[in-house]
Amino acid sequence: MTQPPSQQPPQGGFGAPQEPPQGSPQPATPGQPPQGQPPAQPPQMPAAPPTPPPAQPGYGYPQAPAQAPGYGYPQQPGPYNQPGPYGQQPGPYGQQPGPYAQQPGPYGQQPQPGYGYPQQQYPGAPIPGGPGGTGGGNPFKGKPAVVIGAAVAAAIVVAGGVFLATSGGDDDKKPVAQESTDGKAPSGSPSVDEGDGNGAGRPGDDDLNVGRKPGEAKVLWLQKNDVDLPRNGADVYGPWVVGDTVVKGMYRAVSGYSVADGKRKWTLKLPADMCAAPSQTTTDGKIVIGVKNGTTDKADCADLQMIDLNTGKAGWKKSIKKNGIWDMMSDISLAISADTVTVGRTSNSNAYRVSDGKELFGKPAGNCQPFAFAGGPKLIAASSCRTDDVDNPQHQIQEIDPATGKPKWTYRPARGWEIDRVYSVSPLVISLTQREKKKWSILAIKENGTLRSQLVGDKGDKFAPDCGSAFAIFGKSLDGCVGVAADANTFYMATEPDSSGTARTNKVVAFNLNTGKPKWKAAAPAEQTVKPLRMEGGNVLLYVEAGYNKGGGIATLAPTGGTPQMLLRHPESTSQIESSFYNAKVVYAGGRSFIASGRVSASNDKEELETKTMMAFGK
Repeated sequence: MTQPPSQQPPQGGFGAPQEPPQGSPQPATPGQPPQGQPPAQPPQMPAAPPTPPPAQPGYGYPQAPAQAPGYGYPQQPGPYNQPGPYGQQPGPYGQQPGPYAQQPGPYGQQPQPGYGYPQQQYPGAPIPGGPGGTGGGNPFKGKPAVVIGAAVAAAIVVAGGVFLATSGGDDDKKPVAQESTDGKAPSGSPSVDEGDGNGAGRPGDDDLNVGRKPGEAKVLWLQKNDVDLPRNGADVYGPWVVGDTVVKGMYRAVSGYSVADGKRKWTLKLPADMCAAPSQTTTDGKIVIGVKNGTTDKADCADLQMIDLNTGKAGWKKSIKKNGIWDMMSDISLAISADTVTVGRTSNSNAYRVSDGKELFGKPAGNCQPFAFAGGPKLIAASSCRTDDVDNPQHQIQEIDPATGKPKWTYRPARGWEIDRVYSVSPLVISLTQREKKKWSILAIKENGTLRSQLVGDKGDKFAPDCGSAFAIFGKSLDGCVGVAADANTFYMATEPDSSGTARTNKVVAFNLNTGKPKWKAAAPAEQTVKPLRMEGGNVLLYVEAGYNKGGGIATLAPTGGTPQMLLRHPESTSQIESSFYNAKVVYAGGRSFIASGRVSASNDKEELETKTMMAFGK
C-alpha cells in the first residue's frame, strides 16, 4: 500500500534530514513543521575527523568510488584498499580490539556500501594478521569477475575449551569430545566435572575468583577457542540464551553450553561455513541460519538451516534459488518475527515459516524491492526503489504482515537518503544516511507509518551506536544494534566517550519521541562507559564496560534518568580479561551476564587456541 503523497515529505521539506552545519547544531523543534519551514537538525556530527594513523588501509576493504551507482546495479570498479577520507576502518561502527580504541560513529566516516545494490569486489585484497583479534578478515567471496584467495578449510577440533573459575580438576588430561544430549531435557544445574581439564575443574592457583571483593559477582566460567580456523579467522554468531543453554555459532559448527558451568551440551556440525544469523530466535528457541553452499571461494551464502537451540537438533534445510542476474550478488541478512524468517539481499527477498520451512512470500511486484528486514514484535522491511538517477536513490520502509508479506503502511524519506539501521521496531526508530555527503539522521515513525519526529542532539553531543563487526560489509543485518533502546515514548542512546585514556567515560541521552528533543542525560560511572542493551522491567538495561582496573557489569537506569544502579558488578580482578574480547557481544539473562567475542582471529594456531571467546558472570 503506497503512502498518500500528502504523507511523503517533499524534497528538502518536512521530515527530510538536513546537512549538519559546521560545529554543533542548536536544538530545534523537529516533527512536522509547515510546508517550507526548515526541519530540525540531526544529531551532532564530530566537528573534525580523528587524525588517521599513517598509511592505514582498511582490512582488505575497497573504498567507495567517487561516483557510486544506485541500487540494483553493479558498482564500477576502482582502486582497492585505499584509505578512506579520514583513514578510518571499514564498517559504520567498526571497533578496534581492546577497551579504549573504539572508532567514531556514523558521522565523519567513509562512505559505506549501501543496501540494495551489489558493490564491485576487488581481487588481491591483503589479509592482515596479528594478535588481539586484528588478524583479519577477507570478507569477500567468489563472485562473477572476482578472484579472492580461497580460505583454508581446517578441521574442527571438537574439544571442550571451557575453564571454570573453581579449584580442583586434572589439567594434564587431554580434552574429550562431548556428544549431543540427543533431545534430553536440559538441566539448570552445573554439569559434573569429568576430570578432563575442561569441565568444572581448574587449577587451584588459577582461580579467577581469587581477589573477588564483597558485592562483586562470581566468574562462572571462561572459554578459550577450541576450533582450528582458517588463517582469516571467523565471525562469531550469537550468543543466544535459550532456557539454561547459551548458544553460539562459528565457522562450521553451532554449539550449546550450560549457562551454569559452560560445559558443552551439544554441537551441530555444518557442511560449510556459517555465514548469516538473525539477532534473535523464535519464542520457543528455534533459529534459521545461513550456511554457504560449498567450501570453495566461489560458494554463496545460499543455504538455510533451521536449528532447535534447546536440543541442537537440525530441522529443515533449503537452498535459496537464484532469481535474476543480480541475485546473490551480496550475502544474505536474516530476521525473525513470530514464526517467519526473512531473507534479505540485493534485489530479492524471501520469507519462510520457521516451524516447517514453507515459503510464505517472495519478491514483491513493483519498482521497490526489500533488501533487508528487522524482526521482533513487528516485521519491518527496508526497500530500494528503482529511479532514473542512480546517484540519487529512493528508499522506503514498511511494516509488513509476517505471514503474507503484505505491507500495512509505507513511509518514504526524501530522495538521496538510505535506510541504514532499525534501532527499534516498536516504537519504530530508524537511522538514515547519505553516504556521499556523510550525513546522518534518526527518525521516529508513528504506528500508522507517518513521521513522528526527527531526533535533535544538543550542542557537543556525539553518538555512536554499536551495530556489529567491522568485517560485516555485505548482507549486514538491519537490526541488532546495541547502545540504543526505546520504550513507548522515549529513545535512549549512548554518546561517544568524551575523553581518552583511563578517564574515558560517556552518558546516556533520553529523547522524547514525540518532539525529538532530549529529555535528560545520565552519566556513566566514573572512568567507565555504558551501552544500553534493551528495556528491562520499565528500566533501561545497561552494560557497564570494564575500565582501567575497574570491572564491568550490568546496570539499570530509571526512565526518569539519574544514576545507574548495578545489578551485577563484575570483579575488578578480571577487568583486563573482560576488556580483551574483540567486538564484544553482551547478553544478560536469568541473572547471569555473558560476554562473547564477535570474532576469533590470531596470527598463529597456538595463539588462536588461546583466544578467549566467552565469559560468564553470576551471583
